Amino acid sequence: MGYVVSARCTILNLIKQFFGKKNSSGKAAKPEGVITESSVSKTPKTKVRSAPLVTQKTGKKNHKTHSAKEKSHSKFRLKASEYGIQPRMIQRNALTVVEKLQRGGYEAYVVGGCLRDLLLDQKPKDFDVATNASPEQIKKVFQRQCRLIGRRFRLAHIMFGRDVIEVATFRAEHQAEHHGELSRQNSDGMLLRDNVFGSLENDAQRRDFSVNALYYDPKNNLLIDYFNGVEDLRNGKLRLIGDAETRYQEDPVRMLRAVRFMAKLDMFLDRDSEKPITSCASLLKNIPAARLFDESLKLLQNGAGLKTYELLHRYDLLQYLFPSLSPFFTEKQDSLAERMIRTALQSTDERIRDNLRVNPAFLFAAFFWYPLREKMDQLKNEADLNNFDAFSVACSEILDGLCRAIAVPKRYTMVVRDIWSLQLQLPKRSGNRAEKTVLLPKFRAGYDLLTMRAELEGGDLVELATWWHEYQLSNPQQRENLMVEQNQRDPQVKKKRRYRRRKPSNRAKSHAE
Repeated sequence: MGYVVSARCTILNLIKQFFGKKNSSGKAAKPEGVITESSVSKTPKTKVRSAPLVTQKTGKKNHKTHSAKEKSHSKFRLKASEYGIQPRMIQRNALTVVEKLQRGGYEAYVVGGCLRDLLLDQKPKDFDVATNASPEQIKKVFQRQCRLIGRRFRLAHIMFGRDVIEVATFRAEHQAEHHGELSRQNSDGMLLRDNVFGSLENDAQRRDFSVNALYYDPKNNLLIDYFNGVEDLRNGKLRLIGDAETRYQEDPVRMLRAVRFMAKLDMFLDRDSEKPITSCASLLKNIPAARLFDESLKLLQNGAGLKTYELLHRYDLLQYLFPSLSPFFTEKQDSLAERMIRTALQSTDERIRDNLRVNPAFLFAAFFWYPLREKMDQLKNEADLNNFDAFSVACSEILDGLCRAIAVPKRYTMVVRDIWSLQLQLPKRSGNRAEKTVLLPKFRAGYDLLTMRAELEGGDLVELATWWHEYQLSNPQQRENLMVEQNQRDPQVKKKRRYRRRKPSNRAKSHAE
């Protein structure tokens, strides 16, 4: 009986082991010592279970590699606050563009000259953004607010009313396998198309000067500097990134940009960057005239126009911007044309410092006044033209040559003509001519050119400029007195009226018959 009870207890214990205990997965545990098909199938899983351990080890290795990479990049990442740069100093619209691209999962940074200007305690003219998003992806993020432009260099313009934020995709070096839609160069090495995209570091290598290869992350307040641009700014050194000759060949306008930055930022050009300018200067002939016009405005209206002119003269680059001025350049730089150029640029620099408006048309009128005078004299002597006809023909020839070189828009050439025409009208003051002349739209610009001519030439021009100065400041009664005095000194000669002999009418003919 006791044997039967103990046998039952053993059976009950076995049943409990099969159905009563469950493992962590929720299934009933198998009795120890019993080998089943399912227990055999679990044997390889214990080996596979070690795979996550291997993966974790591999993950640690990758993490170490990643951290090493981050450590190597960390030396290029500077705390912007240590250099006086804060997010509040960045234009609100530029910050909006960066934030929206970062929310979309892209890298985005404020880039370029605006950071350079902030580091130099200057007011940036505009703020640009660089990103790893392609132009089409940028368009997808900003939709109707975005406008894609350019073929040679694809860009996105993000519109905020009249304000435009320019967004460029990271560029990379050009490779032989890239087809013409992405990359193209001419026989001189000039880039005709530059749409090979890359990483942030690639983009920094594609920048022209080290002081322009700066990136700012407003989210983390970091300044990224791969080529010691901050140090170059401190030392006042302008340095091209990469081989200088190759970079000038890729884009000859970089020579003009180097001159502009030297003058504007009061920097010196690195010797390696300076040396190839002489041999590469002729490549500027390949630049479209419209682009040279834009560069000429940046050169002459940057607040350091006179210094820029001297540097252009020093590197012999003026002949590619204003070829028709070359015959007027002398060894001592003391011709009337050269002295007029210096006077006009000095006046323009002063106006910019005083926050006054400047018009490039006035500069062109001043630059080419003496070439115009010489051409007029030549036409009067050789073609026997009167003063008015010689002026009209000379105007057309001088302005045509200027437009062939730098494609000056018509809205400026028309103003240049008006300023020149006033130089012929201002000496004529008798009668009511002065009253009509002073009401002309471009009178003030014409008068300013007259005063510069008087300063350079002296003689009767000094009296003429003084008279017009008094006339402008006078009230109506004083103007009338000035006119009386002028008419007494230079009485208006009345032209004899020529009478034409009238032809006899038909009635007179019939009566005579």
